[in-house]
Amino acid sequence: MSFLNEVTLVKRAMAGDETAFLQVLQIYENTMYRTAYAYLKNEHDAIEAVQEATYRCLKKIHTVKEPAYFGTWLVRILLNICHDMREKSMRLDLQEDIEIGDTALNHERFELTDIITRLPREQQELIFLKYFQDYKNQDIAALQNIPEGTVKSRLHAALKKLKLYFMKGEI
Repeated sequence: MSFLNEVTLVKRAMAGDETAFLQVLQIYENTMYRTAYAYLKNEHDAIEAVQEATYRCLKKIHTVKEPAYFGTWLVRILLNICHDMREKSMRLDLQEDIEIGDTALNHERFELTDIITRLPREQQELIFLKYFQDYKNQDIAALQNIPEGTVKSRLHAALKKLKLYFMKGEI
């Protein structure tokens, strides 16, 4: 789907067109699930986060300021939900099973996401957006409401911390 068609769909969804709303969500369905799964590392929680984000999106889509940035707005909602779910889980001190795939690649991915969770929340979000969702620095800046240069410097600092973790052999 072209960018202009997507913006047109978002505008129709903002005006209350339910069919357009569903089509827009289908565009971002995989992105939302992959983001939530990478952040929460649990399929059940990821699905729950996507459902909650979908609900909140439906309720607040009329507040989108710029239809061209609908995707970043939606991911921002999802990341906030994921963060809240993880905070709530930590407060309750629940031990949940974490699914790890059978292949070595999945195991390595789990280790990588595990070490990313050691970073402060702000840096985790930047890493997930940049390297798991392939967002450009400009898009991340719009999403985070910070200058693009700040995105670059914060990503650099996050990568530097990750490099230290790897050098210390903490994974």
